[in-house]
Amino acid sequence: MEKDSQLSVMGGGLVGCLLSLYLAKQGYKVEVYERRPDLRSAELAGGRSINLALSDRGWRALETIGIAEDIKKVAIPMYRRVMHDVQGNLSFQPYGQAGQAIYSVSRGGLNKALLDLAEAQPNVTLHFQEQVLEVELSSNEVTLLNTGTGQEHKIQPDVIFAADGAFSMVRLSMQKTERFNYEQSYLDYGYKELAIPPAQDGGWQLEKNALHIWPRGQYMMIALPNMDGSFTCTMFFPYDGEVSFKALQTKEQVEAFFQKMFPDAAALMPELAQEFFENPVGSLVTVKCFPWSHAGKVVLLGDAAHAIVPFYGQGMNAGFEDCTILRGLLEEHGSDWETIFKTFQELRKPNTDAIADLAVYNFIEMRDKVADPRFLLQKKIESKITAQYPDAWLPLYSMVTFSPDLPYSQALANGQRQEEIMRHLMTHIDSEADYDKPEVQTYLQSQLAE
Repeated sequence: MEKDSQLSVMGGGLVGCLLSLYLAKQGYKVEVYERRPDLRSAELAGGRSINLALSDRGWRALETIGIAEDIKKVAIPMYRRVMHDVQGNLSFQPYGQAGQAIYSVSRGGLNKALLDLAEAQPNVTLHFQEQVLEVELSSNEVTLLNTGTGQEHKIQPDVIFAADGAFSMVRLSMQKTERFNYEQSYLDYGYKELAIPPAQDGGWQLEKNALHIWPRGQYMMIALPNMDGSFTCTMFFPYDGEVSFKALQTKEQVEAFFQKMFPDAAALMPELAQEFFENPVGSLVTVKCFPWSHAGKVVLLGDAAHAIVPFYGQGMNAGFEDCTILRGLLEEHGSDWETIFKTFQELRKPNTDAIADLAVYNFIEMRDKVADPRFLLQKKIESKITAQYPDAWLPLYSMVTFSPDLPYSQALANGQRQEEIMRHLMTHIDSEADYDKPEVQTYLQSQLAE
């Protein structure tokens, strides 16, 4: 195919915009179709997480199109987790080595920046309020509904890139083909957005450069800082049961529950009850499917191919990494779409499956284990191992978050091996001082020394 081939990107969210920039820089003409109105002129509806955790894999993707420095100006580094217990006592867990951080960024702000960049490209055209109804895979004909005018129309691009999210309509058309594997699983938990406003002087009412967690065993709340001094809180809570969204039906019930379980946060949330009832409950879904491509003419990426729950902060980062991998394959294989897409899905599928499983596991860790003294002791021991054997031991979280060249699947395998070592080691450890016991050191030597 020549560079004059017509490419369409379905979805003008974060991944769709980034991908369109990569394709345009390769000299292709790109049409982007987004279901929602242009969010630069429309108010962003609440309820969709307005904060994202941007880590090294995402930064690398932004650096390659030259906007990392601009985004850093509106991103807040979070160097550690701060855990809040029921009494309001705090404990701390650094994310990585000194100076390493994940960054709180606004989803809307980042999306707007990417839309502006895409629009500035002469060979990118943005179309809003264009909803995919169906894709005829045999001919690559896409039926679209313009939600502004109510008119249906058809397009027939040479290649379709589907970045249209966890409930992708392009994927739905592919699901009807023979031997297409698809599974989705929901957690029995939903999430609700709440807010801690800025202090009177416009500053932050909690530690600014941290991700705050209120772990409560079977549920939790987290808070991420915003540039305006506020925090976006997300409550992850069961749908049903004695303690659940269903059980909290009145203003009095909500306020009493928060006073009892999140007293230090509740004291900072003047609009709590109003927000609780106004903001929707979002669902938490994992999507796995295969193949991601069809006949070298259609490819799925981002959430359309591999939606994950948010507990590792890797959803956007994994989607951006898809774009980085695709960009490398484009440079290597030109316009041989069939080879590019087949290689892409074979490279990425084991890694996105790994991060999907890790994200569910991290939910259990965040809501439950971070309040457990044995778990916190184990983390301190792991830090000591990292310091003693820096080339042989990197914590799993650091492998996922701060090692952009390490595939997720390799991080998962390494993490499982380390967990086995820790299971054995912790039987000898009751305090940090026990790290220096001869049997502990001998065992580590046998496992980790080169």
